[in-house]
Amino acid sequence: MEIARGYFDHLQKKMQEVLDHELPNIEAAAELAAQSCLKGGRIYVFGTGHSHLIAEEFYIRAGGLALVKAILPPELMLDQMPLKSTHLERLEGIAAVLLELYKVEAGDTLIVVSNSGRNAVPVEMCLEAKKRGVSVVAMTSMKHSGGCDSRHSSGKKMYQLADVTIDNCADKGDASYYVEGFDIPIGPTSDAVGIAIAQAMTCSIVKKLVDAGFEPPVFRSANVDGGDAFNAHLYEKYFGYWK
Repeated sequence: MEIARGYFDHLQKKMQEVLDHELPNIEAAAELAAQSCLKGGRIYVFGTGHSHLIAEEFYIRAGGLALVKAILPPELMLDQMPLKSTHLERLEGIAAVLLELYKVEAGDTLIVVSNSGRNAVPVEMCLEAKKRGVSVVAMTSMKHSGGCDSRHSSGKKMYQLADVTIDNCADKGDASYYVEGFDIPIGPTSDAVGIAIAQAMTCSIVKKLVDAGFEPPVFRSANVDGGDAFNAHLYEKYFGYWK
């Protein structure tokens, strides 16, 4: 119980770092996304490996905006095989194809999640999106990204390309909690903190839309009575199907 409490204390310190330093960036990112919605655009989210968990937090869930579309190709997910996504996210050329396939256009906002912010695919996502006139939000660890080299031929990292960067305050390498008698760090924080940032950002986007007189299309839980019926028109309007 002592170790579990210690990790929660460690995680709370990371959350407090975000509260102390990143609220203006979360608000700025929410403003970009809200403006895209108000002007008829969409919010896109992308992450590879474990970062896809945070991207999914924006997408098709209770309390989530139907205006969000996720770019989550299975080749870049962890369920395919252990090292597949690790190798593929270091290849150039993938991101441009994905942006074309998903029809990401000028006026949209793209949220790219990567703890290191150094690999070719997330960096290229930011580069290619900017070329298309898309607003780019990066969620990354500045302790990690600021202390490593880019793996993209541009030499750039995500935070150097995004319109707004949100620091998840994770340590370099993410795993950062130690137990006595064992010298390898455990207890990563980027996912838990990133999910909290995602929900804080969603709440802020919704408030901005409401204040602008725009009724936000927000999903209800499919596991409460009436949820399926309420969500049906959102699936039909924004995704073109209802099953």
